[in-house]
This record gives sequence, structure tokens and C-alpha cells, in this order.
Amino acid sequence: MKPKHFNVVAAAVFLALSAAGQIAEAAGVLSIGRREDSTTFDPIKSAQNADNWVFSNVFDVLVRVDKNGTRLEPGLAESWEISPDGKVYTFKMRDAKFSDGSPVTAQDAVFSLLRIRDNEGSLWRDSYSVIAKAEATDPHTLVVTLKTPSAPFLSQLALPNVSVLPEKVVKAMGEEAFAEKPVGSGAFSVKSWTRGEKVVLVKNPFYWQADRVKLDGVEWLTLPDDNTRMLKVQAGELDAALSVPFSRISALQKDPNLDVHLDRSTREDHLLINHEHGALAKVEVRQALDFAIDKKAIVDTVTFGFGHIANSYIPEGALFHYADNLQRPYDPVKAKEMLKAAGASDLKLNYVVNAGDEVDEQIAILLQQQLAKAGVTVNLQKVDPSQSWDMLVAGEYDISVMYWTNDILDPDQKTTFVLGHDANMNYMTRYHNDKVKDLVAAARVEMNVGKRQQMYIDLQKMAKADVNWIDLYYSPYRNVSRKNIKGFYQNPLGRFALEDTDKL
Repeated sequence: MKPKHFNVVAAAVFLALSAAGQIAEAAGVLSIGRREDSTTFDPIKSAQNADNWVFSNVFDVLVRVDKNGTRLEPGLAESWEISPDGKVYTFKMRDAKFSDGSPVTAQDAVFSLLRIRDNEGSLWRDSYSVIAKAEATDPHTLVVTLKTPSAPFLSQLALPNVSVLPEKVVKAMGEEAFAEKPVGSGAFSVKSWTRGEKVVLVKNPFYWQADRVKLDGVEWLTLPDDNTRMLKVQAGELDAALSVPFSRISALQKDPNLDVHLDRSTREDHLLINHEHGALAKVEVRQALDFAIDKKAIVDTVTFGFGHIANSYIPEGALFHYADNLQRPYDPVKAKEMLKAAGASDLKLNYVVNAGDEVDEQIAILLQQQLAKAGVTVNLQKVDPSQSWDMLVAGEYDISVMYWTNDILDPDQKTTFVLGHDANMNYMTRYHNDKVKDLVAAARVEMNVGKRQQMYIDLQKMAKADVNWIDLYYSPYRNVSRKNIKGFYQNPLGRFALEDTDKL
């Protein structure tokens, strides 16, 4: 899922900084510093990591991914059966309650499934269009009928964006009000949200696993500056901080008061390319740019060896990753020749860079220097991260580095979103290949594992051939916490199991 870019003003930053010290002192309340603020608490209207990682502690899903991020396990659905033809799923709902004390029913699940499929504001309509109908045959029985068998369907139910919402509350409050102050059935509930500053969560006494939750609450603080977050956690003014700069990992590992967490991830950083801008529409030009980029230099210089070169949009360790996928070697001379042959020898590119992000800025300088050797002039446009994502959506860019982490075990989610999706212009690249799109749809409903694997191998080859974007590197999650914080962990799909975290 794409990273969240935040909207914050100087005054809000000041308030967040001054509040951080007070929060860390609160007994039983975990304070986490992060770059990005939340954007909404309406799950279907976000595709942002910063939102989903909080959603996972406020809402609950029918089917979960386990703590290790390797298999599915029961959530609000304590069990399920699948018909022999693979089209009918019958779920038995457990006795659970929302944070307002009302029961979670099968009808709430019906409402949530049809809403993510049909709501015009849903960013996930394509992924759930396979649902033909959803019915509550009784308060504890949910029956979902698919249009066709779907290999990723169970995995899709673990996506935080398809969390079960209380139908009556959403309709009574209205979508906009609910998105500001939601009611969920997760381990915590939202006490307050001050945009640009913090999200305050409190323990949900009605959570069906409430005995498991050790913390009294969680404070997610928006602290955009990398250095500020690291200094605050070192000073004990934060309990934890996310997105440790690569350059700070070694030093923080030597601090006896801190634990640096390099958790296995599904993160891939890549260079987005706007296919609708001039010469970038030509595949030969995009291939030349791939030859012009020295990925090893980026890994060595920017990630300090903690990352490694990416060769596919499906990350290593993920289902159906193709280890032998093409890697174009660094060859600026060849790149320059290809650009000349394509009539793009004087190529000029506008590169949107997130100001204040140490890694983004380092990569930008390296890419500018590398592309110059191929005769490409790159203008670095540093913008406030509150603006950059809107610019990508509007197509007001040529290239920009972004990252993605998977949210489900199945590759269909990312594949659909970046290769076979119309609603978001294939992750804002404007990439379009009908053959690829058709194969994405076919892979979703292919039930033979061997055939399906080959489809995803073919998709990885086709994406690389077309250069839908340029794969850069894979890297672990990089977080840090104080020694007195136990059980602070981010699984490969990005979920923080804060219900298992303790503050001693």
C-alpha cells in the first residue's frame, strides 16, 4: 500500500513537539512518533499505510493475518466453510461488540462488504467486485456468494479497509462524521483526533479479546522531521518512533536505552513514471531510464547496506515472487544511445521530492547525478509532503520515488492496484496495457496453484518489459522503541500488534 503523505502546518508541528514529552510520561499509554498524520477513519476511502496501521487497532476484520504475517486466522468470523464449487463462503460470526457496546452482527458484515464494493468513494471497488451477493441468514451467519471462484478472496477479507463497521452508527452519523470519530470493534477506540498533531486511542473495554490488551491507550504523534523523532525517543519523550533513517540505525543500536527493530517487511521502493508525459510514453525511453539508474549505488549509499536491489514489484518472500526476473544492468552509455534513438536525447524531467525526508532527498540527488550521465536533465521539485500526493494524482510530475508495503498475503492486491486498476490510474503512473490487465483479472480467479504462479511470473516479466515503474530496493521496517516497551513489533504486512504491546 502506498505511503501516506501528511498535511501539517508549522503550528501543528510545534504543538506536537511540545506534547510529546507529556505523553511519554503517561503510565500505560504508548506514544509513537510517526512522519505522517492519518487522513480518515473511513477504511474504504484510504489506501495509505498511516491509516491502515491505525485501522488495525481500531477496527477488526472477518479474517486476520497472524502476528508473523504468514497465515490466515479467525477474526470476527470464528470459522468458515467454502462450497465445493468455491463460490459460496459461509462464516460463523463470534460474539463480539463494537466500542459503543452494541453487538457485531452478520448484517454489519454484509453492510461493510457491499459498501466497499459499491460505494463511489471506495478505493477498493475492483478488488471486491467478485462478490455477487452477501446475506445475513441470522445474526451470527454470513453467507457470501461470489460471481466466480476467487483465489485471493479469503486473503482480501484480512485487508484493514474491509473492516466490519456498525451499519446503524454509520448511517446515523453519516459518512463524514463517522470518518472523524469512528466506532469499531478493535482493541482500541478513538478518543480524539487533532489533525496534524495526534490521534489518541484508548483501550476498548468491549473488545472480544480485551483481556489480551495491556496498554491503557496509544498516542500516534505526527512528527514529520526524522531527526526530531529520533531525538525525542532518545530523550525518553517518546516511547517509540517509526521510520528510522538508514544513517541513524547503527548509532541507535549502540544506545543501551533503545531497541532498534529491523522487522521483515514487504516494502519495495520504486521510481514512479508518468506514462502520459511526452517521451515517457515510449517504452524505449522508460527502459533507457532503467539502464541509467545505478541501483547498487543507491543501496550502498542511501540504505547503508540495510536494503538490497529490487527486481520485481512482488517483493522477496512474498507469494509468487520471481527471483529470476530481469535486472537491467547499470549502463549510462547504452541509456544515452537508446534515448537518442527514441528521439529523446534532450530529455528533461520534473522530479517531485518530499522535502524533509532524508532518504527521499538523498535518492533524488543520486538519481539526478546518474541520469545526467545519460544526458537527462532532472529538475528536483521539493514540495511539502502535504502537496506531493495530490500532485501525483493530478499527474503534475514526471518521476517521483514512492514505496509500497503489502497488506494481504496474496499478490492480487498489489498487482491489481499497480497493473490492472483503472480507478487510481495504476498507482498514478497512467500505465496501461490491456493484455496485462486481462491477465491480472484471470490470475485472480485461477484456482490451480501452478497455473496461477505462472501467471504472476508472466506479469512480473511483462511489467519489467514495459517498465511500469523502476524497481529500486527492498528494505526492512525500521522502528525504534525504549527498552521498557515490550512486544513492539510490525509484521511483514505492516500491522502493529499493539494489543500485545506492554509498557513496563
